[in-house]
Amino acid sequence: MSGTATNLGDYEAIAKVVQHYLDGAKSGKGSDMKPAFHKDATIFGYVGSDLFAGPIQGLFDWNDSNGAATGIQSRISEIDIVGTIANVRLEIDNWKGSRFTDMFTLLKTDGKWQIMNKVFHLHS
Repeated sequence: MSGTATNLGDYEAIAKVVQHYLDGAKSGKGSDMKPAFHKDATIFGYVGSDLFAGPIQGLFDWNDSNGAATGIQSRISEIDIVGTIANVRLEIDNWKGSRFTDMFTLLKTDGKWQIMNKVFHLHS
């Protein structure tokens, strides 16, 4: 346990970042989720036996090609903050019929939280 107190406003700011991501999932537009991510962010996870990995633009392109997921349901199950870094666990159901667990690593730069990395698990 850290001896440093966390600013409660950081939790709200991080939840808003995650909401940009979810808004993009719902709209099917990568451009709607792009504000959540640092320009150099990355993504990693398996789709079946295939590794989906690389620059975050791959997520935006995938999202654009799959279209709107208006029935998506989500819940942030964990936010862990230490100074200028944070981890978020997000549970997502019914993203075009699929269930995901996402783990995000965030960094606060120039007073703004951004996702630096997304690692996901696609449930079978």
